[in-house]
Amino acid sequence: MSSRLLKTPMVPFPSRAIIPARDLDKPPILEVSRLGIDFGGLAAVDDFSIIIGRTEIAGLIGPNGAGKTTVFNLLTKVYQPSSGAILLDGKDTSGMNTVQINKAGIARTFQNIRLFSSLTVEDNVRIGLHNHLNSNVFFDIFRLPGYWKSERQAHQMTLELLSIFGMEHMIHYKAGSLPYGAQRRLEIVRALATKPKLLLLDEPAAGMNPSETEELMRNIIEIRDALGIAILLIEHDMKLVMGICEGIAVLNYGRIIAKGTAEEIQTNDEVIEAYLGEKKEA
Repeated sequence: MSSRLLKTPMVPFPSRAIIPARDLDKPPILEVSRLGIDFGGLAAVDDFSIIIGRTEIAGLIGPNGAGKTTVFNLLTKVYQPSSGAILLDGKDTSGMNTVQINKAGIARTFQNIRLFSSLTVEDNVRIGLHNHLNSNVFFDIFRLPGYWKSERQAHQMTLELLSIFGMEHMIHYKAGSLPYGAQRRLEIVRALATKPKLLLLDEPAAGMNPSETEELMRNIIEIRDALGIAILLIEHDMKLVMGICEGIAVLNYGRIIAKGTAEEIQTNDEVIEAYLGEKKEA
């Protein structure tokens, strides 16, 4: 079945945004209003506003250097914005740092894979689980029953997360020994281990072959459906973006030039000129 058939209709939402119809009775997971940041007087992101439904798969696309990763860095508080507001699940994130924003519910992956290569697959995932496991220093030091209960719980949770990508058999492999595509998937699993409400994927299909990308598309939909979370992805593979993203924002020179469904974006003259390429004559 084509992944396009899994989309639901997009409907109007306040502030001229659109969200999936299935999310209309729930508050949006992310509301960004007029976000901006300057570097040395140069606006890297300017007047960026977006609303993401609670279980939406959204896309952020645009040319290299458009400011897409900078937006991710603002959402995750790697950078503090010069202007604007970010509401996560209705709560203002002003003043939060990267650790606090992760605990609040945003997790991300990176353009360049950032795994602990010398550690096992399980250990990499457990790093993400740390904030959500009941741990007691006294139990840990003396290996009391509470310690072993926590260990069993962590192991089971790791297996469940790895099963999303069919990677349970790799649990004891060194992360650095995995094929490139498997490392990409492991990074997503580690991000999911933090139990996010919103998952940010920065070019998840980079370096993948067509069959791996097709599998990734199915996996992203499965993650959304199984965990009931929202996903915002940056990606240059237009087949992936147009195939699974419900709402898409196009960024150019730090500003949004278009928002809409895949169908609307593909026929937007400004987007075609700035990013998708010249419109072909019939």
